[in-house]
Amino acid sequence: MSELEARIERGDVIVLDGATGTELEKRGVPMDEAAWCAAALVTHPETVREVHGDYIRAGADVIITNTFPTARHVLEPAGMGERFRELNTLAVELAKQARESAAESPVYIAGSISTFSAHNNDSREPPEKTARANYREQAEVLAGAGVDLIALEMMRDLAQTRYAVEAAVSTGLPVWVGFSCKRAADGTVVLWDEGHTLAEALAETPLHGVSLVSVMHTLVEDAGPALREVVAGWEGPVGAYPHAGKFVMPNWQFTDMISPEDFARRAREWLDLGARVIGGCCGIGPDHIRALKEELPASVAAGG
Repeated sequence: MSELEARIERGDVIVLDGATGTELEKRGVPMDEAAWCAAALVTHPETVREVHGDYIRAGADVIITNTFPTARHVLEPAGMGERFRELNTLAVELAKQARESAAESPVYIAGSISTFSAHNNDSREPPEKTARANYREQAEVLAGAGVDLIALEMMRDLAQTRYAVEAAVSTGLPVWVGFSCKRAADGTVVLWDEGHTLAEALAETPLHGVSLVSVMHTLVEDAGPALREVVAGWEGPVGAYPHAGKFVMPNWQFTDMISPEDFARRAREWLDLGARVIGGCCGIGPDHIRALKEELPASVAAGG
């Protein structure tokens, strides 16, 4: 068991960072039409490092690498496929540099792998052979670069999630699986593919070897209902890091945003539902994470 897993097991409340891509966009970094914030690793590496550092100074215990859109099949349409290994390794190095310069207490680095590419430039998902190979390759590069865990993000259908989980678990590192959900008209919590419920995903995804299941890149108002489904269908640790606003490729639309204070109040609800790792996704920035650190108890035993 890793140190981070032990902390979660004993009841520590772990504060995750907020968004990287949308925070880069807020700071004026241009987003790529195909690879979104991956291009920032080439054009603005110092800003990527700065974002990580700001989250650490805001109180994040875990920061997530800027590798959400750096699978090989995302970089290739952007003309950066030959730089796959370089960019994934650089993303980890920038997170490490930020930790070295900003951390005053333990900070863990999560290597992000997502299904961002699955519906990126066209409506088709990567075929199974490509997806399996590319998720495995990215997981191995991130593990080799020294991340502390793998964070699978925007898991929104059954097939791609299965391939990503198998790839991440093969590294031997702790694996966090983050499902992206919404509520159907009848209130049912469904994955973004709208073809499966979250309950079905929990039942059919091979979660053996997974350390934690999160609800992430899900609207703030849908996080609570989704968390209830996770707690009902998964016996292990649970996390929550929802978003605010919406995405119109390649830019985030900062509409219907939530204040840091309201975000922290909502996070109390997620804590009460069982979440022990809490942070934010797109649209959620350092001020929100600072509010979480101030509002949430250090551990459940300490006042949760």
